[in-house]
Amino acid sequence: MNTGLKFLACAFAVGLIGSASAAEKKYGPGVSDTEIKLGQTVPYSGPASAFGSYGRTMVGYFNMLNEQGGINGRKIQLISLDNAFSPPKALEQTRKLVESDNVLADVGTVGTTPNVAIQKYLNQNKVPHIFISAGGKRFVDPKNFPWSVPMYPGFEMEGRTFGEYIVKTKPDAKIAVLYQNDDYGKDFLTGLKSTLNGGKAKIVSELAYEITQPTVDSEIVRLKDSGADVLMYFSTPKFTAQGLRKVKEMSWAPLQFLVSPTNSIQTVLKPAGFENAQGILTTQFSKQAGDPAWADDSEVKDYVAFMKKWVPNDNPGDFIALSGYIMAQGVAEAVRAAGDDLTRENLLKQASNLKGKRFKMMLPGIELNSTPTDYTPYKSLRMARFEGESWKLIDETAGPTAAK
Repeated sequence: MNTGLKFLACAFAVGLIGSASAAEKKYGPGVSDTEIKLGQTVPYSGPASAFGSYGRTMVGYFNMLNEQGGINGRKIQLISLDNAFSPPKALEQTRKLVESDNVLADVGTVGTTPNVAIQKYLNQNKVPHIFISAGGKRFVDPKNFPWSVPMYPGFEMEGRTFGEYIVKTKPDAKIAVLYQNDDYGKDFLTGLKSTLNGGKAKIVSELAYEITQPTVDSEIVRLKDSGADVLMYFSTPKFTAQGLRKVKEMSWAPLQFLVSPTNSIQTVLKPAGFENAQGILTTQFSKQAGDPAWADDSEVKDYVAFMKKWVPNDNPGDFIALSGYIMAQGVAEAVRAAGDDLTRENLLKQASNLKGKRFKMMLPGIELNSTPTDYTPYKSLRMARFEGESWKLIDETAGPTAAK
């Protein structure tokens, strides 16, 4: 073959390779060779504004990745809008993200109420509604809501974990329950009740509160009057802190349980008063900055350094912020795994196929596993007791599916 023909052959081959490479790239809305647009809504205002630190942490995480070159050469633009913890506002802002901002997916929207409000819209429009920061049962329903995938422990599972612990350690318990009057509180309650059928441990009082209430003091007084010796808080951080103070003020001494979204040492227990929190129990899936038990842990040190640089106005000891940090790692992993097939379908596939994943700040022994037919990310949790100024893990793993 003469030189000219060799040149043409090489050029043709290079052209074919280039065409094949170009063909391998598949892009959905909001994606280019240099950028990926993602969206979420967070209650930066309103009755659940404490969750604002979650959104700021997620934005900070992607700002950090972008400084490092992004993911697979593309910068991530996370558009994080305020939903004020209002269902109509959440839907309005989500429609803006999809129809005006043209995002590839809704990632990490926080809170049961906002996610319930947007779930049907996103599924009808086949927009990935993924890494949901809520543990409601309705978010693990691939048959009816295939585009919704959570990355938070199931609230029913957590309620069952508490119930199983009570049946095992305090079988004659008389249980009082304070719960938020929405899917969030009701799912915890459903899980608890599923473990008590036919046993000696019984719920003697259950009271709901509205998230718009100023306090739950009157509910705590009524729960005490029930004669209960166990008190469950299926509540959000503000009301849990109020309850801990009120219980101590009344010289009531029940065994108390806090759900994982409210077990932050720095933003719940410290404001409530450590002296009011001794001996309370919770479930955990992550380490906590500000907990002396993890003071020398390398992941905790890295996390604190990250917060100081990228989210300097928020408290590294805030468990809500930490949730955003773990969630952002999950989102980044799914985008990275999607490679150049950045379609909505493939991103959903990656988000619902977490095999033995463990992200920084998750507890030893806890990992994420999900499949296209089982969106449940966490299969077990760990029980912990508050002693002094720290949570002490009291078992290796806990939960109804831990042994499976």
